Amino acid sequence: MKRLQAYKYELMPTGDQQRDMRRFSGSCRFVFNKTLALQKERYERGEKKLGYVGLCKLLTEWRNGTETPWLKDAPVHPLQQTLKDLERAYANFFAKRADYPRYKKKGRHDSFRYPDPKQIKLDQGNSRIFLPKLGWLRYRNSRQALGEVKQVTVSANGGKWFVSIQTEREVEQPRHPSCSMVGLDVGVAKFATLSDGTVYATVGSYRKHEERQAFLQRQMSRKTKFSNNWKKAKVRVQKLHAKVANIRRDYLHKTSHEISQNHAIVVIEDLQVRNMSKSAAGTVETPGRHVRAKSGLNRSILDQGWSEFRRQLEYKQQWRGGCVIAVPPQNTSRTCPACGHVAKENRKTRAQFECVACGYSENADLNAARNILAAGHAVSACGEPVQSGRSMKQEPAEASQPISG
Repeated sequence: MKRLQAYKYELMPTGDQQRDMRRFSGSCRFVFNKTLALQKERYERGEKKLGYVGLCKLLTEWRNGTETPWLKDAPVHPLQQTLKDLERAYANFFAKRADYPRYKKKGRHDSFRYPDPKQIKLDQGNSRIFLPKLGWLRYRNSRQALGEVKQVTVSANGGKWFVSIQTEREVEQPRHPSCSMVGLDVGVAKFATLSDGTVYATVGSYRKHEERQAFLQRQMSRKTKFSNNWKKAKVRVQKLHAKVANIRRDYLHKTSHEISQNHAIVVIEDLQVRNMSKSAAGTVETPGRHVRAKSGLNRSILDQGWSEFRRQLEYKQQWRGGCVIAVPPQNTSRTCPACGHVAKENRKTRAQFECVACGYSENADLNAARNILAAGHAVSACGEPVQSGRSMKQEPAEASQPISG
């Protein structure tokens, strides 16, 4: 089977290369915003949306025109990839997978992508990479990139520049070494609880640095906007944001690696995190209730990184020959595994489950994980429907294949 894998490294560019990368990312941002504004104008006039070919013709006119001749300084392929990104954003919007495309802001997700591997040279022995109009760039070679280079993305985060090298290689069809199946329940007080009793504590990277972040943001707000002191304060805020994200990402990778390594089938809840973390503020006419409490709960939910954890768990299971089954989350924490009674009163407290019908008592998170596992057995053995979305739809025979033999 073919495996697509990305390797991310920190770049060590010169001053001129940093300046060029800022210019290239700014050019891509300008093309994206200009094209998005053009598409909006055409829609308001009742005209059809321009396709990729038509947008490429306009890009050539912009590069050769007198208003934006500086676009010629940037490589053309990353600019064309920006048009493809906008096309994909529109496709996701029409398919109801995402909101309407928004304008890009300077300093947020600055990046550009080289799609042609013929223009890229990777010298891993000397820890350097050649990119068009940038030349040879040195990078911190923390591990070897395996496979054939397909594309390269350069991005900025926390005042540093990174290169992501996507490769493709042929690997043998994986077969998971484990034969176990486990249910997994995620939460706020505990990050994850497995049906076998294993508990993973929450890392709380945002909560640990919340006071420091508020202090730095207050300092930044007292500076004159766009002054040198304001820019320095902004860099300090960005570095703290990057640190919080790195701590969370590192913990998610370690946890998902351990779970994927020990269990062939992992059953999770098909949680809609975006809906769960919606604001309760409401409007001026109909203000929300318990806004402060809901806001704190939203921050705690987003601090866990449930969506990123699920994404990592899915691709790691696929690489090892296992699978992830997503089941409906309704009543997993209210159902008694002993008698099947479902009631809100079964959940006495956040930590304790006690059935009002038969008296069965257990830790609430462990009880939910076992109910999730039971729902996963129903999917794999009886063919009950699997939730749609990013979950891996599998037939019963396919679901049992990684643990056979």
